[in-house]
Amino acid sequence: MLQAIDIRKSFDGESVLRGVTVRVSRGEVVAIIGRSGSGKSTLLRCLNHLETIDSGSILIGGQAMVTTDAQGRAQYQRERDLRGICLKMGLVFQDYNLFPHYSVLKNLVMPQRLVLHRSAQEAEQKAMLLLEKVGLSEKAGEYPCNLSGGQCQRVAIARALCMDPEILCFDEPTSALDPQLTQEVLSVIRQLAAEKRTMIVVTHEMNFARDVADRVIYMEDGLVVEDGPAREVLGSERSEAIRAFAGDGGY
Repeated sequence: MLQAIDIRKSFDGESVLRGVTVRVSRGEVVAIIGRSGSGKSTLLRCLNHLETIDSGSILIGGQAMVTTDAQGRAQYQRERDLRGICLKMGLVFQDYNLFPHYSVLKNLVMPQRLVLHRSAQEAEQKAMLLLEKVGLSEKAGEYPCNLSGGQCQRVAIARALCMDPEILCFDEPTSALDPQLTQEVLSVIRQLAAEKRTMIVVTHEMNFARDVADRVIYMEDGLVVEDGPAREVLGSERSEAIRAFAGDGGY
């Protein structure tokens, strides 16, 4: 479903991704864990074309978003083709990124109207179905300033789902939330995992990563250090590298 091969990315001469390879199969949930600065969020932004890579290749659904030429330079698809490939990806940000001057419903309707060219009726119907899915249909007329952080993040998840992505990505979706609101959001993600949606989740929630993800990728210093079944990587026989990062607890 997704292949990112030997991804390299630098900012101002400092290597942030130093040859990262990640593969995700259809219906798989992959959790990416690691310390701050390990390259997790940068990798996610590169997969969603919010950052451009220096070299490597990214294929989504068998289509190449970017490859590397003989001179070692990244070559992206032409803009028209790139837009179609990028629509296969959806991203939920840690700080929601909702439009504050739009109602909850309009936050979900406008992207569908502008990008997918759906009719107002079709876009509103889709939006309301997904608001009901995340338990917020009664908040359709509210504005983000009147919602809790957990509610805002659930709206952001519904907005991403409105675009019918083939792969849904989450960048630390609970990092700004207190424990109770964290569980609200993780409950929605667990539901999506149960539906066998293809997802990549950058997270610091070890319980979630162990119990919900099929695989866990541990990153350190811009490299993939471990990649394996969640219950092995975070299980009782976890490696010294994972013990140093996550400790010995049973979560």
